[in-house]
Amino acid sequence: MRTEITVKTRAKIFSRPEMQTASLIVTWMPDAGKVGVGVAEYLNKKLGGLVFAEIEPLEFFSLDGVSVEDDIAHFPETKFYCCPQKNLMIMKSDLPRFEWYDFLVTILDIAEEICKVKGIYVLGGMATASAHTVPRTLLTVANSSQTKRLVENYDVVSNMEYETPEGQRPTINSFLLWIAQQRGIPAINLWVQVPFYLVAIEDPQAWKKALDFLDRQLELGVDFSELNDRIARQNQRIAQGRSQHPDLDNCLSRLESNLGLSTSESERLIRQMEDLLR
Repeated sequence: MRTEITVKTRAKIFSRPEMQTASLIVTWMPDAGKVGVGVAEYLNKKLGGLVFAEIEPLEFFSLDGVSVEDDIAHFPETKFYCCPQKNLMIMKSDLPRFEWYDFLVTILDIAEEICKVKGIYVLGGMATASAHTVPRTLLTVANSSQTKRLVENYDVVSNMEYETPEGQRPTINSFLLWIAQQRGIPAINLWVQVPFYLVAIEDPQAWKKALDFLDRQLELGVDFSELNDRIARQNQRIAQGRSQHPDLDNCLSRLESNLGLSTSESERLIRQMEDLLR
């Protein structure tokens, strides 16, 4: 039986993993192509990740209108997993509704006090008008010039300069990078481009793009065989759909040729893909 120790009013610690100078991977739900949750669950499965902490939801989430799938209520949650042999922490969380600053501070308190975090990688998916047959692109934004140099030798787009438009609220990822910078913690946003018609389903090819970067950057030794099979199955189902539906094939062929689609064509393609892959 786990002993539950409350170290903060907002967080519960179930165990204290023996890790020093760990890396933290931050993922959110929902996300385009399920990039965050896909990467988190794959790493936990392959590296034996175990839950060691969680953040209490009441202060940060609305419990009205809780989603129900297959007659099961899904309450918002924020869980931390540890992979001690790899000095790795993984956070999988719903997006908070309220008190972003306090929520992000709580994340960093857990990461610093328990695992002496040395670097943070924040994952996300980004919709793009490209086809699924086009190689995925990984874009990065770092919270310092020194951190930016850590990714220069990888196959990523690292020359992005993003500033929140005046008068608008910063994204939660940008906010996290800023708070980490105030604490002297290197942090990087990783955005994988996801074909727009896979945004609401899943894009295992985007997962692999992010996982490949993390695997090399953090020396995780991830086994990709199961993910490769998943990618192959999805591509095969899409190929079969193209052979059976000429209009579907026409839309995808135009995207592959960098030709745009009308709004109605894009919406029809999304519906066809959802019917095909779900």
